[in-house]
Amino acid sequence: MDKESLLRKVRHIEIKSRSLSNHIFSGEYHSVFKGKGMSFSEVREYQYGDDIKSIDWNVTARFNQPYIKIFEEERELTLMLLIDISPSTFFGTAEQTKNERIAEICAILAFSATANNDKVGAIFFSDSIKKFVHPNKGRSHVLRIIYDLLAFAESEQIQPPKPPNFWQTMWKKPTESSLPNSTNLHLAIDLLNNAIKKRCTAFILSDFFCNNYEKNLQLAAQKHDIVGIQLVDQYEKQLPQIGIAPMYDSETNTWQWIDTQNSKNQRAYQQHYQQKNDYCTNTFLRSNADLITITTHQPYITQLIHFFKQRGK
Repeated sequence: MDKESLLRKVRHIEIKSRSLSNHIFSGEYHSVFKGKGMSFSEVREYQYGDDIKSIDWNVTARFNQPYIKIFEEERELTLMLLIDISPSTFFGTAEQTKNERIAEICAILAFSATANNDKVGAIFFSDSIKKFVHPNKGRSHVLRIIYDLLAFAESEQIQPPKPPNFWQTMWKKPTESSLPNSTNLHLAIDLLNNAIKKRCTAFILSDFFCNNYEKNLQLAAQKHDIVGIQLVDQYEKQLPQIGIAPMYDSETNTWQWIDTQNSKNQRAYQQHYQQKNDYCTNTFLRSNADLITITTHQPYITQLIHFFKQRGK
């Protein structure tokens, strides 16, 4: 995809996401994600119904009538987006791939933060850290993050090799030691902890097809407000019954012929997904961090609104 096509796609995402963030999410975002505390603003004369605990006794004594202190919320927040751009996020059997969903959700969250004058930063990761975007404010900064996301997605996408011939008996599945690295979420979480010193709100957008990040997440959740957004396609949960077919694993860049109607293969496929999903769910639960699961075949707006409303209660 050339630069002009990328810019057109960025503009399309901006129009869609800004409309949603302005009309739906900005108010919810403000009410859910609070500032660091309350700061003193001014004093005014006491009025009936005011809390007597707010009386400023020094000013009251000076003017010989009661005055109270007025406080306002400190709204200086930082929103960090930890964005998975590993090969598995390019999968999707509905209208959008997981990666396309991630791009739109990132834009909605970023523009909601910008509408509240908050800083936005990003960490792009797959098998390693691809880029760290320092938190900053403004529309142009958010557009740069979206552009980088689309550009990285384009460069990280792997062109699958030709499927092996079914009768090619010399073909062997690579051993575990020869497989390339896949998703290393723990590296992104470690960078968040080391680079962002003050408490922030961090959204992790991934399919979480990885493990061994529990300790890292627990440490991050003690310091930051962590929310995971898990992207799932319906055919990652259950193997479609289409006979004997070549199946491509984008995380390891390998093919394997599978009898999709074999009950043993069906169970193994479901168990593999369930193990990954259970690890993700339990890890976030034990870390006291929130987790939203969004599927590619259902509207994600309803799911996000439900989360914001539940979080705001």
